[in-house]
Amino acid sequence: MITENVKGFRDIEGEEAWKRARIKEILSKKFELYGYELVEAPIVEYEEFVKGNNENDEAVSDIFKLKDRGDRKLALRYEVTFQLKRLSQNKKLPYKRYQIGEVFRDEPISPNRFRQFTQCDIDSVGAGIKSEAETLAVVRDVFEELGIKVTIYVNNRKLLNEILESCGVKDSDKEEVIREIDKMDKLSEKEVMDNLKKYNAEKLVTIFKNKEEYFKKFSSYKEIEELKKYCAYYGVKFVFQPTLARGLSYYIGSVFEVKTDKIKETIVGGGTYMINGSQSTGLSFGLDRITNLANLKEQKRECLIVSLDQDKVSIELSKLIRKNNIPCSVMFGKPSKALEYANTKQISSVVFIGEDEVKSKKYKLKDMISGKEFKVNEKELVKKLS
Repeated sequence: MITENVKGFRDIEGEEAWKRARIKEILSKKFELYGYELVEAPIVEYEEFVKGNNENDEAVSDIFKLKDRGDRKLALRYEVTFQLKRLSQNKKLPYKRYQIGEVFRDEPISPNRFRQFTQCDIDSVGAGIKSEAETLAVVRDVFEELGIKVTIYVNNRKLLNEILESCGVKDSDKEEVIREIDKMDKLSEKEVMDNLKKYNAEKLVTIFKNKEEYFKKFSSYKEIEELKKYCAYYGVKFVFQPTLARGLSYYIGSVFEVKTDKIKETIVGGGTYMINGSQSTGLSFGLDRITNLANLKEQKRECLIVSLDQDKVSIELSKLIRKNNIPCSVMFGKPSKALEYANTKQISSVVFIGEDEVKSKKYKLKDMISGKEFKVNEKELVKKLS
């Protein structure tokens, strides 16, 4: 029997599992402060629904395909945005939801790229540029609390299309050209230029070298200016990056990426798109990458009770400790084994309950950090553990 993980999948436990749970709490809190409501949706959907109208997108081509007993074509979701087509039906607009869940892509793996990963999405259906600014304010608030220094990059797909039209790029070639342009921060200039030659679009490399002032002559740049204005109201700054396109073809306006100098990969991505005929905007936070970046330390306030043939009293005391919101476990057996377990699990306090402790109603408390021991009654014990 093969028991190791499938390539691209992993077990998450210990401190990393705790960090992920803590980051989810922070994200959920921030999302709800901005009026997003929590939604959960299935991991498995009909293949046709998963693919949508974006079948040629790289992420869509990497979906995991399934079949059920009825021979129906199914697939694991590769993201959660497309599920808004169903979730937002008959909802009062703007419909603001957040969703935290697993997504799957059958693609090559790397140290910061897995085939199963967790996306934490916020989306507003029925949203304009003012909502885009609010969305970027959520990004700022999240990373301020996590203590991660990031840069928000912004571009606009309308602007990109306008630039392509000015260079005579055919409508049939636009999506392919945009995909090549989006690689300008990943490939060498020569590689990008060679890729663009087959579309007679190599001069775009020179155009995108211009400073921001150059792009003001395009009418679509007005949307960048308006976004800047509303972001300023929120105290949010972003960097205009004219080559930013994002890999998914459904974006129709602003596109966003959030990066840090700690890793090369994007940690948040999103933009503006249409859902059921309504302009919408959203972002996806990559939990796996953010977990690697966040400097969160678990402050364990946990107690282990060691019962020395005093099981009833030990269990009663554990109930009292838990009522005070302090995690507590009970072990029955040798003190040496219990202390070894406490050290391994980094449990901060161990309480020993034997016959003498029960008679005196004074319990032996060992502080596993300092090594000090105390004799305390129930009230004093709870106070020391708190």
